[in-house]
Amino acid sequence: MKYMMFVIIEPTPGRISTKPEGADTWIAEAGGRRLVGDRLRPPPEAKVVCVRDGKTIVTDGPFTESKEAIVGFDILDCATLAEAVEIAARHPLATTGRLELRAFWPFDA
Repeated sequence: MKYMMFVIIEPTPGRISTKPEGADTWIAEAGGRRLVGDRLRPPPEAKVVCVRDGKTIVTDGPFTESKEAIVGFDILDCATLAEAVEIAARHPLATTGRLELRAFWPFDA
């Protein structure tokens, strides 16, 4: 089963511009269960796209009240949710941020 793991932190200056200490070790320990991952540009650079009445609307975003932001992601391929949780719990930002796991939900399933 594939899982999207969102890396969520309070984005203070400099915090999302550097690789977290221990990230390379975490990647090595996850082995082939981590398929891909990367950091994301800061939230103020995001755009929200929607189409209403045939018109494409692009706004700055995200517009959430939260002080936290999704700053990165990893895609995990694990046999069980428990295995994905175990890998997420060892992520270097698990102790200072949050990691959200969501199973892929294919349309043909």
